[in-house]
Amino acid sequence: MAINCLRCRKQPSMNDPNPDTEAPTAWKRLSDRVAAQHWPAPALYVVATPIGNLGDLTLRAWQALSRCDVIAAEDTRSSRPLLDAWGVDTPLMAAHRHNEAAAAQAIVQRLEAGERVALISDAGAPAVSDPGARIVRAVREAGFPVVPVPGASAVIAALMASGVTSDENPAFVFAGFAPHKGGARRKWLQQWCASPAPVLMFESPHRVQATVGDLLAVCGGARQVTIARELTKRFEQVETLPLAQAQAWLSEDAHRNQGEFVLIVHEAPAAAAGAVDEQTAALLDALLETVSVRDAAKVAAKVSGVPRDVLYELALQRGKRS
Repeated sequence: MAINCLRCRKQPSMNDPNPDTEAPTAWKRLSDRVAAQHWPAPALYVVATPIGNLGDLTLRAWQALSRCDVIAAEDTRSSRPLLDAWGVDTPLMAAHRHNEAAAAQAIVQRLEAGERVALISDAGAPAVSDPGARIVRAVREAGFPVVPVPGASAVIAALMASGVTSDENPAFVFAGFAPHKGGARRKWLQQWCASPAPVLMFESPHRVQATVGDLLAVCGGARQVTIARELTKRFEQVETLPLAQAQAWLSEDAHRNQGEFVLIVHEAPAAAAGAVDEQTAALLDALLETVSVRDAAKVAAKVSGVPRDVLYELALQRGKRS
């Protein structure tokens, strides 16, 4: 039953909590609990920031940014609107790929003076397809603690919205940004797309059409791809379709070539079909008559030696037919 339709929505009563009054109280209570946690000093706090929606900064990240003596930012101009929105007035210093070695040395000196330092990138997690890894290594080599403060991730957000992984087969590969030049990009795609798992990559709006075209040449038109753009923002879109249709989909609307992209190349389906013989398939069908898909795949895997995730996917397909 749809519980969010207007007709069946529960009407508030006098005894129901009022979100307008309860939210500040709950926020204060939780904020006090986070503030009472252990905040080691000196330490480097590696803080994930929103990938678009300012509301995705975590309460712990807000506390960390507020408590640190300085924030090392990939681009101080890009970070200022986020900090202003959350009322964080901690001083900023630049820490980007062009000055990372010098920034690492300056941060270590601050830690030696007993300070807390936060490290952030323009969006998402520092040191994951963004500057920061060199700083983290330098801090660890100097003997100071590194405290990760997790949060928003374009990779995880795209996976959540695509359904490409499962609890039976949770594997995926993150490849980062594709090379800019066509020849190097096609060679790179051939390497990554041979992986027996979904492959995630980042792409810019200026090159997404070219990259999708190279994917079509490398993987073939039947291979499924998920295109996720503008994640957590107003014009967010997540679309799964065959590679043969991907360039046309991008071209249908001029806005679809705007924003940052996560591309997910799904695992090639041929491997699963060829891995199961008729006898194993018959066993799977018999099991599906009496047990769940999960249990059928588990038992058939023990008997046949075929990987359980392969049998699980096949069981789902055969179960739908019946």
